[in-house]
Amino acid sequence: MTLSKRKTAVLGVTVAVLAGGLYWSTPLLALQGEQPAPSKASPAARGATDAFIELSDSQAKQIQVHPAQTRTFAASRDAVGSIAFNDDRTVPVFPAYQGKISAIYTDVGQDVRKGAPLYAVESPDLLQAESTLITTAGVRDLTQRALDRAQQLYGVQGISEKDLQQAISDQQSAEGAYKAARDAVRIFGKTDVQINQIVLARRVDAALLVVSPINGRVVSRSAAPGILAQPGTAPAPFTVADISTLWMIANVSESDAPALHLGQPVEVSVMAYPGRRFQGKITNIGAAVDPNTHRLAVRAEIGDPRHELRPGMLANFVIQTGAPTHSPAVPVDSVVRENDGSMSVWVTSDHRRFYRRTVTLGLQQDGQYQILGGIQPGESVATEGAIFLSHAYEARMH
Repeated sequence: MTLSKRKTAVLGVTVAVLAGGLYWSTPLLALQGEQPAPSKASPAARGATDAFIELSDSQAKQIQVHPAQTRTFAASRDAVGSIAFNDDRTVPVFPAYQGKISAIYTDVGQDVRKGAPLYAVESPDLLQAESTLITTAGVRDLTQRALDRAQQLYGVQGISEKDLQQAISDQQSAEGAYKAARDAVRIFGKTDVQINQIVLARRVDAALLVVSPINGRVVSRSAAPGILAQPGTAPAPFTVADISTLWMIANVSESDAPALHLGQPVEVSVMAYPGRRFQGKITNIGAAVDPNTHRLAVRAEIGDPRHELRPGMLANFVIQTGAPTHSPAVPVDSVVRENDGSMSVWVTSDHRRFYRRTVTLGLQQDGQYQILGGIQPGESVATEGAIFLSHAYEARMH
């Protein structure tokens, strides 16, 4: 072999060794225990981004891919609050007159019908009214008998017409006083049957029966036998609430205030009934924003015909603020927040080469992000493992 050929052979071996050493010594970036190899592609092949990363077969198996799909997103706002009684249908039940509570007929948590007895009060005012009733009933009977006798005597000219007219006047006065006394007793809640019994027996019954003014549930009780109850003096002996509807009171961000209006439909969910949705509507929006929390109080009336909700329950409601929209959507795990604050996904067509695509996000519902710009329906994006792709690329660039 000539010298020139020998030099050429040595040079070829040296280049091959150096190339092999360069290949095996190139630092690769770890991704789940392996290193993805960086590669380059033309702008046309990469679309709207220059960032991409290529995986080995074993690495690709660790990345899940999901196609972007068109989904319906409701225009809504979320808020957290609590269930409360409907104050517009909650009635404190006071006695009409003061008196000492003598009997209790129900308790907290029990459902009552309108007219059902709640408690009884020994009322001196009722005692006086019944005494007056008995007295006027006696006077009425007396004047009636006197009128009957006067009419008989006048028929045989035993008395003058003046005496007859006086008897008629006395009987009419007694009748009027008796009717007024009956009305006075009736105000205390006594029925005509009970009033007739008092008149017939000539015996007073000082027990003032206090009944429920509505159908509902007893939600509070401060009454006990022996306690003096007075009209309008808090606390009320009993409080009855109509629980066919309840309130949900929530505090929403002041930024959502312009989107809220009276009458907007809401869907309420509570932890006690997973998957259930209770329907309602906004009935009141606070007049001022809390300067400390920058939140606005919003009240919704919720239908509860089966009486399942309980005041005090923690609840979440979704307020429908507009018509639903149809947009591309990707799972929440697909979206990565980059160091510059932008949001991106990793798009692939072969499950090997992934391109970073900056996206514009909209609503987040049911584990999906609404995509307002950046990808189209049908494009495949990395879901589980997307964050590792982003970290791998950033580490490679540095």
